Amino acid sequence: MWKCPKCGRTFKNTNQDHYCGEAPKTIGEYIERQTEQAQPYLRQVNEAIKSAIPDAAEKISWSMPTYWQKRNLIQFAAFKKHIGLYPGPEAVKAFEEKLKGHKTSKGAIQLPYDKPLPLELIGEIAKWCEKENARYYERKDSDC
Repeated sequence: MWKCPKCGRTFKNTNQDHYCGEAPKTIGEYIERQTEQAQPYLRQVNEAIKSAIPDAAEKISWSMPTYWQKRNLIQFAAFKKHIGLYPGPEAVKAFEEKLKGHKTSKGAIQLPYDKPLPLELIGEIAKWCEKENARYYERKDSDC
């Protein structure tokens, strides 16, 4: 068991990541609360996504920066050794070839701090997520 010296909460894991007090309400606030190491990476990822899908709303969902249009399009978060990018399983599958060399799982991509960020690819994935989201709602609307 580990007890946070700031807020007094107890956790099963040592040095468990958590928010002491109130969770951030904006993406900027989220970034400012992260480590100095993570902040420049988070800003770059955020800018790559924002410039690729400028019409998407920004919010915090599941304690992560989220770009949203009727539902989550893409999310990202800071971890000890990497930035996690969460475009969903369909996007990871669609970009399988371009993601070779990156650690991926069902709906996530790990972007380690010790490697250059693939900013162009991040923007491309964000645009793909937005297009797929639009197709989803077009199909859904035509089913009515």
